[in-house]
Formats: sequence, structure tokens, C-alpha cells
Amino acid sequence: MNAPDTIAATAVRVPQIRRYQNWLRDTRGLQFADYRALWTWSTTDLDAFWQSIWDYFDIQSPTPHRAVLAKNAMPGAVWFPGAQLNYARQVLRHAEPAHAAGLPALISENEKGQVRELSWPELKRQVAALALHLRAQGVQPGDKVAAYLPNIPETIVAFLATASIGAVWSVCAPDMGSHAVLDRFKQIEPKVLIACDGVTWAGRDIDRLGVVQELRAALPSVQQLIVYRNLGSRAAIEGSTDWADAVARDDAETAAFEPLWLPFDHPVWVVYSSGTTGLPKPIVHGHGGMILVMMMLGCLHNDIGCSYAPETLGERYHWYSSTGWVMWNAQIAGLMTGTTCVIFDGSPGGSRDAPDWSVLWRFAARHQVSFLGAGAAFYANCMKAGVDLAACGDLSRLWAIGTTGSPLAAEVQQWGTEQFRRISSGPLQDDIWWCNISGGTDFCGAFIGGHRELPQQPGVMQCRMLGAAVEAWNDAGEPVIGQVGELVCTQPIPSMPLYLVNDPDGARYKASYFEMYPPGHGRKPGGGDLPKEAGSVWRHGDWLRVGDENGQGEWCVIYGRSDATINRHGLRMGTSEIYSAVESIPEVLDSMVVDLEYLGRESYMPLFVVLRPGVTLDDALRQRLQNAIRSALSPRFVPDDIFQVAEIPRTLSGKKQELPIKKLLLGQPLEKVVNREAMANPASLVWYEEFARQRAQAQGA
Repeated sequence: MNAPDTIAATAVRVPQIRRYQNWLRDTRGLQFADYRALWTWSTTDLDAFWQSIWDYFDIQSPTPHRAVLAKNAMPGAVWFPGAQLNYARQVLRHAEPAHAAGLPALISENEKGQVRELSWPELKRQVAALALHLRAQGVQPGDKVAAYLPNIPETIVAFLATASIGAVWSVCAPDMGSHAVLDRFKQIEPKVLIACDGVTWAGRDIDRLGVVQELRAALPSVQQLIVYRNLGSRAAIEGSTDWADAVARDDAETAAFEPLWLPFDHPVWVVYSSGTTGLPKPIVHGHGGMILVMMMLGCLHNDIGCSYAPETLGERYHWYSSTGWVMWNAQIAGLMTGTTCVIFDGSPGGSRDAPDWSVLWRFAARHQVSFLGAGAAFYANCMKAGVDLAACGDLSRLWAIGTTGSPLAAEVQQWGTEQFRRISSGPLQDDIWWCNISGGTDFCGAFIGGHRELPQQPGVMQCRMLGAAVEAWNDAGEPVIGQVGELVCTQPIPSMPLYLVNDPDGARYKASYFEMYPPGHGRKPGGGDLPKEAGSVWRHGDWLRVGDENGQGEWCVIYGRSDATINRHGLRMGTSEIYSAVESIPEVLDSMVVDLEYLGRESYMPLFVVLRPGVTLDDALRQRLQNAIRSALSPRFVPDDIFQVAEIPRTLSGKKQELPIKKLLLGQPLEKVVNREAMANPASLVWYEEFARQRAQAQGA
């Protein structure tokens, strides 16, 4: 499959962020000496900046907005009141012939080598057909549509159809067990469930019909089940509709279908971010916030966007992800800028019997991918496996590498750069550009990311994102440069959550992000105290350093999670979900897990268990513990080691001391991380202190 001829062999590619700055100069009379000045303007004059994003991307609304930021507060910001838009409308505007002629909207491939293309007009037709089907089944604006689907075109069609009629989308990946899925979907009470019969992963077909039946039985709110036969199953499923029937329609009404105009803050989807206690947080984002932030991120910082640079027409964007990771949302956002999205459904590392970390590289070569993104752990595995990119096919169209999910080690980036120096021959390539980003499911965007024109340095990110008033704060709540501190955001951005489901007074929302720094705490990015009416400061839960050790440059480094949330190769899971699986085993009385992924080191996640008297942790019990996590959650969260301990350290109020133990195992002195007087069982720390000492010795050996 050849790349379109629209990318000329001698094309001069002007970075998208340079085009935007030229537009600011020509239309606003604004010129900035450097990126720091541009960033400062974007985080201090919020009205002017976000209006410029609206205008630059030609966001359309049948009614004018009365203000840009009508209420500047966190939480509770009010953006673009009076405006109407729709995520699906922003995507499907590219189905017009002038843009769509000869260009696919989607290219997909699975492990079996099955390749499919979906044109822009066909994408529009399928979205319209499914939207009309859902509407005929009684789905109204605000109703929830849940999906249990892999990374295939049908999932994207289902999302766009849902969004187009004002319903609210939510998806879980089929590698998640029924317990973890129900913990999420029960909270949102979906009216429709769209699911698949199974998936192919690492060379094996995995039937999921039993799980689908279990989900439907446990979700009484579901009034219709739509099944996509991903594995070609012919099994009858009582009361269900086949996907093929739901999207078959092709008539005048389908051709005339248009997505609804919706208020800026109308909910578009529910995503889930797990804390250390309780059920996963069901986070609701709005159409308007997702359109503005995703387009700004994708176009200006990731430098994709065929609608906004003629010489890039035909470029192809791939970010490897499961549907359970927020990067799936970021991948499909490429459609909003008219870019062809290239998706892969399967294992990026081959199978257990035949490991192969060249899979995605060969996939990118076959489909002439321009931008390839993946979790940082993927590139580390490629380096360890000795992948030779020269043997992976023609990668001459590939000019950008995206990474996220965990810190990227400098040696991994250096390895990749050297690989590309050896194979580089195309006019679009100099040194390969590493677009390292860091953000989160919580606000469905990025705080730190790439800039096509700033210097690169292995293992770090190039800059703070436009519009994101991000700082590193010390323990006193003061911004620091060149030092590690808590990552905070002192001004609202449009993609921050509207609210959490089943959180009517906002207490859980506030506790999740705003409890550490109450109203009036901190200073504005441009100087001056934050007024109390501005609300609280967003505390993200990451360690951050801005600038180098001398405070110079725009470079940023993320040092891992500052809380106890598990961040396993970019996918977050609350420790409480792991405890639920582990402690369902009768022999287990108590447990604790910590994730020691930190600054590019290989992720290491130990599980500590307290067993009933007389029970010893043997291989059989260890296997049962692993299987419990694998089946209830995902194989991704199986611990690296399991240790039997006498006690789990707890506070006087009974909370597990996850974060202090994590800090201890990362090398911090015990007296600096825990207050023994606030503990119910301080003697329990002796075992963990010795474990930390032995582990440090082993690492130093």
C-alpha cells in the first residue's frame, strides 16, 4: 500500500506551531521572542489564547458564545457559554469531497494480517447508519452507550455515532475481566452495550462471549446489546443485534443525517481514572473541551493535521493503544484535523512463544506511517530485544516518534535516534523527532509535550503545553525551577472534567485533584497571588522538574507518580482494584502493592500479602494470586514479585501506607517518609526497611 502522491518528494514541511505563530502575527499582531513568552501569554491571557485556538481551527457554531472563560475557577470553570458544537461533526466535516478524495480516514490491521481501509464517505455513512439505529432504539441525548471492544474501526464508528446524537460514550478493552469492567459500567448505567465476540492477542483467539453475557446480566439498565463478530462467531445471542445489521442502512435519511448541535459542555464520554481507594473514578468530559484541547495538542504540539498544512495532506498517524487507555482517545482525535489514522489491533511484542518487537515497525513501514506513537516501555523493549529498524521495511515517511505513559530513559531515546540516523534518507528527516508527552486520563490531554522547533535532549520533554499553567511546587507550595516538585496546574483548561458520575456535591472530584492546595494557594504563572475566588490548584500526582539543574531551558522531566496509583506501562489502575482481586482468595488476610516505575527505570511492582495462620506462600498459591489479578483486571497488572509478610503498615485510621513504602523502596530514608507516631503498627516497618536495604544492595551490585 503506497503513500499518496500528495506528499511531494521535495516538500518543505513548515511545523504546525510555526504556522500558528505566523497566523497570530498576521491576524492578531502578536509576536513572541521565544517559546517561554508564547507559553506565558497562553497561560495568563486565557481569553485571548483560547479564542485564538477557536478561530485558528475554524470551530463552527450556529450560535455565538457570550464569553470565552465566563467563570475562571477550579473546579467549576465555565467555557464558551452559548456555543454549540459536536465532536462527530468536527470529524465528519472532512468527509467533504475536497478533502476526502482518494484519502482513507482509517487504515487498520490485526495480528492475522487482515488490512481494511475506511474512506471518509464510508465512515460518515456507517456513523449515520448506527446513529439512526441507536435513535430508533430510544437512545436520547445524555443516555450512556458502553462498549467492550478492541482497537478496530468499528469502535471508532460506534463512538462517533454515539457522540453524534448526544449520547455519552464509555469503552473498556476486552483484555479486562468482567469484575473490572462491571466496576466501571455499573456506575454509569448504560442503556446500550456494544461488544465483541472475542479478540486475537499474541497469536491466540480469546473468546469473550461468556464475559459479554455476564456483563449484560449484571447491567439491568442495558436495553439493547449489539454484537460485533470480531472472531466470526455464529453463536446465537438472544435479544441481540448483529453489528452488520445495525450499520447496513444506506438510504436518503442516512445521506442527510447530521450530528446534533450541542452545548459546549455537553458530555461526550466517561473515562476512568483509578485512585488508591474505592471504585474507579468515572470522569465526564465535554464535547467542546475535547475538541479544543485535542486539536491544539494534536496539531500544534504533535505536529499532525492535514487540514491545516497543504504539504502534509496524506500523512498518516498511529499511536499504539488499547481502547482502555486514554491514548485511544488521542489517536482518534487525529480525525478531527483530517489526518488518516492507522490503527493496529494486537500484541506489539509478538507472542510468548515467538516474541517479536519489530511488529509495529514493520506495520508502520507497510502503511507508510508518518507519526508513530507508543508507550515508553515499548521502545525500551525494542532496545533490549535488539530490533534492527533497517530490517523492518521502508520507514522513510516516518518523521516523528511519540512516547508517553511513563518516563522515557535517555539511553532508549539515544538508541532510537542512532537507528534512524543509519536508515535516514528522506527529505522529511533529519534527526528523528521524539515527541515525548505526559498528561492523563483525568483531563484527557497533556501538560508536557513536544515542540517541533525546540532543541531535543534524550530522556526529557521539550516544553509545557500551550494553555497549561503547569509548575513544579515544593512542599511549601512554592513554584521551583530546576528542582523536583509536585506537578500542579494553576489555571483551568477546557478539557478538565465536567464532573464525576455519582458525585452530586463534587466532593470526590475536589478530593481527587484540589484537596492539597486549597483556594488562594499559589501564584499566577506571570506573577502575583492567585485570588481565592479562582478556586483551588490542580494537583496531578506526578513529580516534575522544569528546566535543567540550573533552571535553564524549557525542558521538563517527569519522575513518576507522587501518589500510590499504579501506572503500569502507561495504564493506570487503582490499588483498591488489585486488593479486591487478591483478597477474594480465602488464604489472604491483607495485601499491599506498590509500583516502583520511576524516571525511566524498568517498572517493578511487588505485591505483599499477609496469609492466614499456617498458610505459606508456595508456587501454587502464587499462581492463584496471579490468575486472580489476570482474570479480574488484566495481565498487565500481574505483579513482578509476591512476598509473604507478617503485617501491612497502616495508619492510626487504618489506611495502608502505600506511598511511604513506595518512597522507602525508591531509596528515601525511612524517617523522611513516615511518621511512626501516626501508625497503628510501627514495628511492621522493620521488615520493609530491611527489604529496601537488600534491594538497594542488589541494584548496586
